[in-house]
Amino acid sequence: MNQNPLYPIFLKLSQLNVLIVGAGKVGFEKLTFMLKSSPDARITVVAPQVSEGVQELLRQFPHVQLIRRPYLSDDLRNRQLVIAATNDHPLNERIRADARARALLINVADTPELCDFYLGAIVTRGDLKVAISTNGKSPTFARRFRQLLEAVLPGETAPLLLNLRAIREQLQGDFSQKVKTLNQLTAGLLAARQGQRTG
Repeated sequence: MNQNPLYPIFLKLSQLNVLIVGAGKVGFEKLTFMLKSSPDARITVVAPQVSEGVQELLRQFPHVQLIRRPYLSDDLRNRQLVIAATNDHPLNERIRADARARALLINVADTPELCDFYLGAIVTRGDLKVAISTNGKSPTFARRFRQLLEAVLPGETAPLLLNLRAIREQLQGDFSQKVKTLNQLTAGLLAARQGQRTG
């Protein structure tokens, strides 16, 4: 049985320079996704035309920079992440070639074989963040699974995580002993959740 070989990471987008090329429907989707997850993300959008949706996002997030003109390879200077979100496949391929030549990570919208990374579905509850990937096979399933998790994960995770952090800081012993104690403490969470369903 094949397994998803992707390695998940959580990026501090406020400390990276992100370039999104394209400000139409796909650019809007990618920009929305990033800003929803990381409102302080450092993003520059390059596009000759800008959809109303992207314009509204730019009003809500004035720190996002817009360069209103066609893409130039020099736009990649000082970037760490690139998203090609145009509906022009040859242009997306050119952006990818330019990014790879500079050893930059790139996502080419709707073209999994050209991507170095995917933007998975995300569930956020305070400091708890869960990312979901289908290895590019089915974004629809990832979205539905995200909706399921949003329905079952409690909204009040912030106090729980703070309490677990305080407990962890007070625990004595080596790492394995701390993990064992925290596992025992959190085992009750699953039991309580199952009890709510059957009760």
